[in-house]
Amino acid sequence: MLQMITWLDKNFSSLQPTRAIIMRALRHMRPADRKKLFSKDIPEMRTAEGRWFEAIIYEMILDLSLQTNLILSVVARGADGPARVRRAQLGQNGLFYSNIGDIKVRGNGQDLAEVDLMLVDHTGALTFGEIITSPADLKEFEEEIHYKKQLLGYLYGQPTVPFLLISSVDISRTAVVRRLLKEPDNILLTTASCEDLKTLIRPRDLKRSPPRKIRHEKLISISDIAPRRPFDYKQLHDERMQSIINSVTSDRGIEQLGTPDEIPPIVKKVLFGGLYPSAVRMLDSRYPIRIKGKTYDPDTIQKQFSKVVLAVNLPEYKPIIYLRRRNKKEYLKMVPNNRSGGFKFESRRTPHMAGFFLWLESVRPSLGAELTRELLDAFPAVHVPGATTATQKP
Repeated sequence: MLQMITWLDKNFSSLQPTRAIIMRALRHMRPADRKKLFSKDIPEMRTAEGRWFEAIIYEMILDLSLQTNLILSVVARGADGPARVRRAQLGQNGLFYSNIGDIKVRGNGQDLAEVDLMLVDHTGALTFGEIITSPADLKEFEEEIHYKKQLLGYLYGQPTVPFLLISSVDISRTAVVRRLLKEPDNILLTTASCEDLKTLIRPRDLKRSPPRKIRHEKLISISDIAPRRPFDYKQLHDERMQSIINSVTSDRGIEQLGTPDEIPPIVKKVLFGGLYPSAVRMLDSRYPIRIKGKTYDPDTIQKQFSKVVLAVNLPEYKPIIYLRRRNKKEYLKMVPNNRSGGFKFESRRTPHMAGFFLWLESVRPSLGAELTRELLDAFPAVHVPGATTATQKP
């Protein structure tokens, strides 16, 4: 299983990104994004560079795959993805393409993970890769990689899922990468910087219309590598939700939270349900809701929001409140306010996050005041104003 990544580790540097390769990579970018490669707007330019660099690595791997039988297949992405894609909807489980050819793993329609690169080796085992252009991208990166290993390992029945980290900057000395490289199934591949790669092209090159699709003997679609294990994410979600509720309401209480069990550890967010009015009143009195400095009382919450949903992120058990606006198709994401207690506004969830938004829309009121309080009191990340440290933690 590790022969392929060992070969890549040894031979990747033998193929330098040439002008032909980086010009070919432009076919994966929309015309508007190609123009931003030389934009004076730095954030726009960096975003375009990241997309371009992902495409360059993909094109390099396609070329390298012809040099060895250890790479059986390269999973198509970008312009090589399907012209028409399936829109996110409840009940979708497995691998899907986004509208721009990104590879997504969905659970009940929700995007659980995005994979930059996916290969199949000579034994039929799956390997995935992450492609980065900045050391700033390493925040929470280690946890993300381990989650993807668990997720893909579960779906494809692989005890080990090899991982390629490919970077345009030297990140070998960072603590996160050093820890990842201590694992025998991970490798780091480094190329020239994006600045150096851009010296091989000129702004006028971006006006050309590169070919969209290519024929390649080792290209396959994600539909060719369907998961080997039945995958019902909603069922796993509901099992995890019930296990948390049982732990919180049992005699042993919150000491059971986080105890290993037989449920696969791939559910990373649990939606407990909508709150009944009594639960909203309890929530507001014990865990105040603040949006941009303003505290909302129960009446205001009921007037401005049609739904209040309680969720928790795993494995850290960080509680989240989602507030559905009455006059706008969006949810406000509220997270624990560590300074003053309760919950504060963090961001919005709109129909753009299609699968997750649909899931939130399907949630109905199911939580009363008592169970809501027990759940919130059990989670260590939530803070009750005026409480002592001993009562804040389980």
